[in-house]
Amino acid sequence: MAKSLIIVESPAKARTIKKFLPARYVVKASVGHVRDLPKSTLGVDVEHDFTPKYVTIKGKGDVIKELRAAAKDATDVYLATDPDREGEAIAWHLAELLKLPNPKRIELHEITKEAALEAIKHPHEIDRNRVDAQQARRILDRLVGYKISPLLWAKVRAGLSAGRVQSVTVKLIVDREREIRAFVPEEYWSLIAHLERPGTPPVFPAELVQIGVEKASIVSQEQADDVLRELDGASYRVRSVRKREQRRNAAPPFTTSTLQQEASRKLRLRVRRTMQIAQGLYEGVDLGKDGTVGLITYMRTDSTRISEQAQQAARDFIIERYGETYHGGKVYKVREGAQDAHEAIRPTSVARTPESMAPFLKRDELRLYKLVWERFVASQMSPAVFDQTTAEIEAGRCVFRATGSVMKFAGYTKVYEEGRDDEGEEAEATGAKGKRIPLPPLEEGQRLDLQRLDPKQHFTEPPPRFTEATLVKALEEKGIGRPSTYSAIVETIQARNYVEQSDRRFLPTELGFAVTDLLAEHFKDVMDLNFTASMEDRLDKVADGRQDWVDLLRQFYGPFATALATAEERLPRLKIEDEPTDEICPTCGRPMVIKTGRFGRFISCSGYPECKTTRPLLKETGADCPKDGGKIVERRSKRGRTFFGCANYPQCDFVSWDRVIPGRCPACNGHLVVKQRRGGPVTLCAANAEHEVSQAGEPGEPEEVGAG
Repeated sequence: MAKSLIIVESPAKARTIKKFLPARYVVKASVGHVRDLPKSTLGVDVEHDFTPKYVTIKGKGDVIKELRAAAKDATDVYLATDPDREGEAIAWHLAELLKLPNPKRIELHEITKEAALEAIKHPHEIDRNRVDAQQARRILDRLVGYKISPLLWAKVRAGLSAGRVQSVTVKLIVDREREIRAFVPEEYWSLIAHLERPGTPPVFPAELVQIGVEKASIVSQEQADDVLRELDGASYRVRSVRKREQRRNAAPPFTTSTLQQEASRKLRLRVRRTMQIAQGLYEGVDLGKDGTVGLITYMRTDSTRISEQAQQAARDFIIERYGETYHGGKVYKVREGAQDAHEAIRPTSVARTPESMAPFLKRDELRLYKLVWERFVASQMSPAVFDQTTAEIEAGRCVFRATGSVMKFAGYTKVYEEGRDDEGEEAEATGAKGKRIPLPPLEEGQRLDLQRLDPKQHFTEPPPRFTEATLVKALEEKGIGRPSTYSAIVETIQARNYVEQSDRRFLPTELGFAVTDLLAEHFKDVMDLNFTASMEDRLDKVADGRQDWVDLLRQFYGPFATALATAEERLPRLKIEDEPTDEICPTCGRPMVIKTGRFGRFISCSGYPECKTTRPLLKETGADCPKDGGKIVERRSKRGRTFFGCANYPQCDFVSWDRVIPGRCPACNGHLVVKQRRGGPVTLCAANAEHEVSQAGEPGEPEEVGAG
């Protein structure tokens, strides 16, 4: 019987599709890209319309040979690579490499039998505009990286790199750090009156907001003391009471960016880990007798749109489980500039509740699926409704304000509430730690009893350092890069030692400061946030057929080549300052400093080269050595591979290729390690691999145990 060939990128996706399609379909995987620009040369003809020279990716020979044989025997070839620009480009490269006479492009926004069969019924041609947009982005990135990186090697240090989006991201972090360092805190005071309606608890807080006709502004202890003296013996009376109904709407379903942010806030997952898990949920999970099914829609999207079928399914589910009043059926407006090629991230079937999926998913898979499911269901529910009361209370010339709120109707909060970037950033009607507080019944003219006055000194604070969540948010808001690239950006800037994380927040290294300043001085366009954002808009126009990709590259490359030539001529050799430490060199007694080398940071004697004493800059994991109780630290082998060992080496020779983490196995008291498995990292007992352990923060984010 004649067969049709379907080519996807991922072997996991291929396995899923193969299980539910009829036998007449053969499903193969390209295992990602099959062609790219060469590694050893620029691979772009900058003299003649930026023609790229693509080469077959090393190691793909057997894959291509297998695909050619399958295509030769097939009546039809369907290219079902991911439904985005990158997937479109892979489809085009496959068609070119396999010399397909009539390739049929299909897009799978969800990996289900129904979606696959429907897509096969409606194939279309490869979208060359999308391909050109991806090609233009790839060449732009190649020009910046390939041309500037050698300059950094020559003027700063070997092994460095620059990137069109990467370098701007580092600049965001550097600029924020300089803003923090330049910040001068200003003193201010708050004054809270704790009041009670006579005989009617509870005691409630009211904040001083006005003195006479002026807004309350207390900037010193002396002023605070003056106000306290003025209030000594004052009587408190309700001046006005205002009541209103407050409605709060649910957040829209997830885009790539908002999923990354929320998973970071709520689940403490790294951006990279979030995307790994989401990829697996999209490509398919074995549900036992129900077969292998993709549980979520395509996870690279910046659209909040959902299909009518999904809305209807959500409506029926919400009404059945929670009742008619809980269904809201909201349609969300797609953000201006967003790609609307496919839907928001949602479950492929709302009937697959997190509880029903628990037996088939690992810990972090379930946590992320639950987040996606709850966010989607909540987005289709009614607003939460609160009765809010605001009372103004007079005490002499001073006016205090108390705000209370009581939930009247739970609405979408029955299922889900969005996380916050900064704890303590609460709505006007919330009390300590975000709990909504009620006020007792209050009436105008009513006298109140003062329980105590609570003056507190505060200082204005600088803007916070970026977390992964807030960095992703900033990149999206400023139009830098695309959500699908954020994970790679975050990893790259750390791997290059331009930034590091402390308490989950980014700090630039001295190297990051130096390279950013160098690039900002000599490559103003490349490092300009607005220029980078406008380039994203122009790439979008290429994808829409409104901009020629060669013209885009030509307009960029002229000024860039001029800036490059000037920098090569004028740029002096740059010296990175060493970071001081409190340690003394055991060999010569001079101070030890932290240096940055090609393979990262290390501790060295400040007397180098006279004294060559060095040692690794050890990163503690937070775990104790199971052999002698010392601290487990991260080390690197001579080949650059990371391993874990006791800080007391060579006295203690304990080592492990797997990350050792705090805690002990509850079954046998063995030490715990994080191992990489096909479905992601898992926490196991080192003594008995059958003991899979579930504990806070693990296994989804071994990075959080302190090792990097």
